[in-house]
Amino acid sequence: MKTFKIAVIAGDGVGPEVISEGIKILDKAASLDGGFKFEFTEFPWGCEYYLKTGRMMAEDGIEQLKKFDAIYLGAVGYPGVPDHISLWELLLIIRKSFDQYINLRPVTLLKGAPCPLKNVKREDINMTFIRENSEGEYAGSGAWLFKDKPNEVVIQNGVFSRKGCERVIRYAYELAQREGKTLTSISKGNALNYSMVFWDQIFKEVGADFPSVKTFSYLVDAASMFMVKDPGRFQIVVTSNLFGDILTDLGAAIAGGMGLAAGANLNPEREFPSMFEPIHGSAPDIAGKGIANPMASIWSASQMLDFLGYPQWGKKIVDAIEDVLVEAKNLTPDLGGSSSTAQAADAVMEKFATRI
Repeated sequence: MKTFKIAVIAGDGVGPEVISEGIKILDKAASLDGGFKFEFTEFPWGCEYYLKTGRMMAEDGIEQLKKFDAIYLGAVGYPGVPDHISLWELLLIIRKSFDQYINLRPVTLLKGAPCPLKNVKREDINMTFIRENSEGEYAGSGAWLFKDKPNEVVIQNGVFSRKGCERVIRYAYELAQREGKTLTSISKGNALNYSMVFWDQIFKEVGADFPSVKTFSYLVDAASMFMVKDPGRFQIVVTSNLFGDILTDLGAAIAGGMGLAAGANLNPEREFPSMFEPIHGSAPDIAGKGIANPMASIWSASQMLDFLGYPQWGKKIVDAIEDVLVEAKNLTPDLGGSSSTAQAADAVMEKFATRI
């Protein structure tokens, strides 16, 4: 029997509440399959750990994580710890150290999920965002000059390498070709006359190897408008780190809300562990109340199963989420219901078991 070693970083706020439900459904899938199992190891890293130790993770944290097949992350961030500390000293260190250069986020309006847009069919919101996840605007390159003086200057560099752009764009082309879908590149080449012109050039160059893939290119401001007014034009989308971060939150808003937003940070070569997470954040205002939506955490668990080689179980989990949304009897307050985190997760588990 195959054993997958999973590092669990439940993190802050509602993170532990939703991650525990995702672990349950992963174990259930393993028990039903019978050919694999999970071995979970929990790490107490996050903002509470930082307030006690001055670090977001152990000094040798990356070395500790290397031995795992995947990482399951809850949420990072809590009042009292600056956001740039909580992000840069845990999440981004993991992404960069393990070369998780593909950020894969589904923007899919599931059956039964609420949508704020009028006159939009459910099937019109069915996108997969491929976000560059290792460099770009989040490379951490820059300078802070003459700090606290009248002539203070800060410089934030966007770093776009040929290798970094080519590999994420090629991944998106391959996905579009495999699934028979269109591919849209989103940039800002008219204003960012170095980085985004470079991105657009590489998108065209790589496209020469995929003549069967129909492509589109939009400026990010136009793409934002079209996602609201005509979301059906997007299928596979590839974009830079910053634009992808922003647009996928917009995507979550039109596809049921942040409680249904899942994300995967992938190292496609599997040289290092990949990481799976709900992207709704730590939500400290509702932490401890037992009302956080577990659906995004469960969906990210399904992404883990997809990546580990069991897409049939990943699909059954997403189908079970849809069943619960359609039934609308066990929804958390963010979806208009009155159920607890555990009740909503139990309902997904029940639907999942009946789909076997």
